[in-house]
Amino acid sequence: MEVNTIYLETRGATGGDEAKIWADDLCRMYLRYSQKRNWKVTSVSESVLQISGQGVWEELKNESGVHRVQRIPTTERHGRIHTSTASVAVLPEIKEEEVNINPQDIEMQFFHASSKGGQNVQKVSTAVRLIHKPTGLMVATQTERFQEQNRKIAMDLLRAKLWEKQEEEKEKTIAGYRSAIGRGMRSEKIRTYNFPQDRITDHRIKKSFGNLEGILDGNLEKITNLTKTI
Repeated sequence: MEVNTIYLETRGATGGDEAKIWADDLCRMYLRYSQKRNWKVTSVSESVLQISGQGVWEELKNESGVHRVQRIPTTERHGRIHTSTASVAVLPEIKEEEVNINPQDIEMQFFHASSKGGQNVQKVSTAVRLIHKPTGLMVATQTERFQEQNRKIAMDLLRAKLWEKQEEEKEKTIAGYRSAIGRGMRSEKIRTYNFPQDRITDHRIKKSFGNLEGILDGNLEKITNLTKTI
């Protein structure tokens, strides 16, 4: 499966505010790594990156899963180590003919794009939110200046999420099923980032790596070189 555009989504899971901070840290790690690989990166929303470039799917598809962190949060007053998790989903861009979406199944909403600080970026409602009524899936994008561009990106992202949902249904209903394009489900715990011990452990290949801060700064290649073939 030749895919040169993906959507990478990070979301806080267990751990409250620290989990959200951890999800943002992971998003930054993938952003920095993509920039070092000279891939084109667009921030679709606060939690979703669109990444385009040769080999991007093969290198990042196995990043899907639960990433666990063990560290002292900045909000911790007593110096205690907390364990938090965030989920990463890596979705390929799916062609229209592969996942058909009935326009009548879509509720479309428009709103003002805003920065993280809450200020309106534009006075016109260019940001787009799509709700797929049969499944309840919701996507939103505000990265582009024009409503139609945001609508197209949102439709592409929704198509990718519907594809993921279909893959998960196959996983549940067919014994031993594993997609031919080989990707982990987002519920699988794949990696632990241990700050006190400066160690990252990938549980699938049973290997640990040092220089945790450097890896979080985008130096991820020594891990992806080993995990892209699992």
